[in-house]
Amino acid sequence: MPPGGAGGGCLPSIPDGYGYRLIAPGQRLERHELLARELQADEVLVEVAGCGVCHTDVGFAYDGVPTRAPLPLILGHEISGRVVAAGERAGTWQGRSVIVPAVIPCGECAACQAGKPTICRHQLMPGNDCDGGFATHVRVPARGLCPVPETLPAGITLDLLSVVADAVTTPYEAIRRSALESNDVAIFVGVGGVGGFGVQIAAALGAAVVAIDIDKARLELAAAHGASLTLDPTSTSEKDLKAAVRAFAKQSGRKGIGLKIFETSGTPAGQATAFGLLDFGGYLAVVGFTPKKTELRLSNLMALDATARGNWGCPPEQYPAALALVLEGKIALEPYVERHPLDETPRIFEAVAQHEIGRRVILVANPKAT
Repeated sequence: MPPGGAGGGCLPSIPDGYGYRLIAPGQRLERHELLARELQADEVLVEVAGCGVCHTDVGFAYDGVPTRAPLPLILGHEISGRVVAAGERAGTWQGRSVIVPAVIPCGECAACQAGKPTICRHQLMPGNDCDGGFATHVRVPARGLCPVPETLPAGITLDLLSVVADAVTTPYEAIRRSALESNDVAIFVGVGGVGGFGVQIAAALGAAVVAIDIDKARLELAAAHGASLTLDPTSTSEKDLKAAVRAFAKQSGRKGIGLKIFETSGTPAGQATAFGLLDFGGYLAVVGFTPKKTELRLSNLMALDATARGNWGCPPEQYPAALALVLEGKIALEPYVERHPLDETPRIFEAVAQHEIGRRVILVANPKAT
């Protein structure tokens, strides 16, 4: 694509530009040819290197979760790529490799000015508020873009870094908010992509880490990447699960007050397990999402003087610190992902929805951009 940079005019045509959009819930994603569109002064056009497939995307397509923009819509909010055109106020991004934030706050509203950008009511989420990254190109605001070094460590490619946009930064923000430190015990309920990265972040901070999952392969992977104890809740009673966690906490020698528990499964069963592990002064971070309801005794929070808190994504200003953990080798991405060509999107997306793929899928749109 010819470079842009003179915002306000029409973009050059996008050669063979296309994406896969959701026409209606439950329907197979359909190919859609991209048309040249005018860039606003503060916008950029990103040639997509990779886009991760998230459970949230599946929720839009199959679980009755409505997108904020009307359908049809190209899904995908875990995006990395290279800026190939820029508006007049975004010219410094021209030609740079970037990670696009999964949630882009406006930066001007009361919430943003108060330091709470993740609850900005004017935020923009690719694949929800506008067309996303299941495509060769995506048009987004320049604000909040996370720069990626042009020279990357061995084994790390630009497409691989797409999962930093959500699967890494969301647990990173949950851990940051919990004030986790080396004297703490961290418990992750559900250690797929999001939870698996959370395990690694907690271990990098020096915490003693417990991984809980019903998948043996995931537990083995967690054990190889930072978890000192792995537990399958289906092979033990709730009482014995709690006893095992508390025995581990005691044996770890950590002196932090209260367990730091991270619900990263996004399932009612996982939420119930995580809530049931709360102890005196405990902290529960709700990271995974499910539209299904869970029955809990909320009075436990009062009786235990415990805290439960959610986080919607991660502020863009925290992305560079999360990315640094990856580039420094403290978070391994490759064991948790698998790549598929963009042209396979409809089939692969259905396989993810049917739980036929255990790893985080990255759709590779432009191999030359990686």
